[in-house]
Amino acid sequence: MIREAIMEDIKDIMEIIKQTIVEMSTYNNTQWDGNYPQEEDFANDIRKGDLFVVEMEGKLVGLVCINKIEPAEYNGLNWSLNEDVMVVHRMAVNSDYRRRGIGIELMKFADEFALKNNIRYLKTDTYSLNTKMNALFKKCGYDFIEEMSFLGKEKPFYCYEKILNFKLLRCL
Repeated sequence: MIREAIMEDIKDIMEIIKQTIVEMSTYNNTQWDGNYPQEEDFANDIRKGDLFVVEMEGKLVGLVCINKIEPAEYNGLNWSLNEDVMVVHRMAVNSDYRRRGIGIELMKFADEFALKNNIRYLKTDTYSLNTKMNALFKKCGYDFIEEMSFLGKEKPFYCYEKILNFKLLRCL
């Protein structure tokens, strides 16, 4: 079940983030670290109604932030459309619940959430070293746009977009 996150979820969210940072480091992915994301990032997301969580077996097992906030670094990139957009940020799944389709479920939710808000255009990005998220975006029908420098990281971030059909949602 996916629901809007509440402040009481912060402890579980930060545990997932801690696990994710450890896992990322095992394949030299430094996208997230001790500096980002912080508890306050998620608290702000919750206050704005932008953070959603997945519960399974009575446990919080995944999260995603979806809003209309585009990083300034998106300006000047070769996006296909110039219209209202939703952006997928800060997505993670509890490492004990991987390979159960939770990531795909969160991406489908982003599609449905956008359409419910009369938006057919989604954007997102991830670190070039984040092989798992890059693969998930492609699997869920996102198209690679181009690279950008972001957060002072050594390697580029890859930017993706997805144009939704109001009649058909696709996430394989």
